Amino acid sequence: MIVIGSDHGGFALKEAVKKHLDGMGIAYTDLGPSSGESVDYPIYGAKVAHAVADGRAERGIAICSTGIGISMAANKVKGVRAALCTDAHMAEMTRRHNNANVLCMGGLITEEATALAIVDTFLNTQFEGGRHARRVGELSEIEAGRL
Repeated sequence: MIVIGSDHGGFALKEAVKKHLDGMGIAYTDLGPSSGESVDYPIYGAKVAHAVADGRAERGIAICSTGIGISMAANKVKGVRAALCTDAHMAEMTRRHNNANVLCMGGLITEEATALAIVDTFLNTQFEGGRHARRVGELSEIEAGRL
């Protein structure tokens, strides 16, 4: 299960991503908003992040105008590794090396075709483990205040 959320700046891209997921038969839950009216990105970044951290979703997608603010919000939630990606290579590497569980994108800076390629790559790339597992573990140590 995937969860998806945005602020107003990411709303149009969120709707395009939802249509893409529908076309691929991928189940998701839209955590809002339901329109392009102005809303606060921290609220929706937190909603997506908490759903992933709580195990209600395997991965999340969070979109704001640039992807920066919503990624900052999502990364405040323990257990979340949110990555702002602007191309498919970044999405591949953040899954392979960082085991990112929330994809963040910028609705006003990422063209739809690029965004859909990023989503496909993020959802279809597996974590490599190995030496990268140690490094992801170190991220948890930082989160716990031990590093």
